[in-house]
Amino acid sequence: MTSIPVTVRPMTAADHPVAERLWLMFRHDMADFQGGLPSPDGTYHSDRLRAALKGDDWIAYLFTSGDSPVGFAFVRALSGPERVLNSFFIVRGARRSGIGLTVVREVIARHPGRWRIAFQDANTAGVAFWRRVATELAGDAWTEERLPVPHRPDAPPDVWISFTSAASAPPR
Repeated sequence: MTSIPVTVRPMTAADHPVAERLWLMFRHDMADFQGGLPSPDGTYHSDRLRAALKGDDWIAYLFTSGDSPVGFAFVRALSGPERVLNSFFIVRGARRSGIGLTVVREVIARHPGRWRIAFQDANTAGVAFWRRVATELAGDAWTEERLPVPHRPDAPPDVWISFTSAASAPPR
């Protein structure tokens, strides 16, 4: 279904500047659903970005189409009982092309087992996307629950989907 060719690969140190720029776009988009203003220097908090790029038990993936970056995924808890898709982003110019579903399938297939993915109810496109992902990868064998956002009593709860993926895909 993807009309735009896309490659999924682990980020390297050389990708960090690109990841930082994509992170700004991601946080800007998420402000619509989670609130929050940029810091005085025009950036957004980047603790998850730093953890994904340099943390133990994390992996950061970069999605590209030709030479153009089109998104990323950060996965944490690689050695735990369930992986967490911590952050997922597709640039606006590549959305609704099938890229999102293509790349998330590949990322999840690289780490078979239990998965948890959070999103916000207010993000109606995200709600539909993540439910479609869960159904496609796990059929009816997935769950959804709402949990408070840690350290953010003012924020609406996150919606978490959980499922098990048995598929495995070779890295491209």
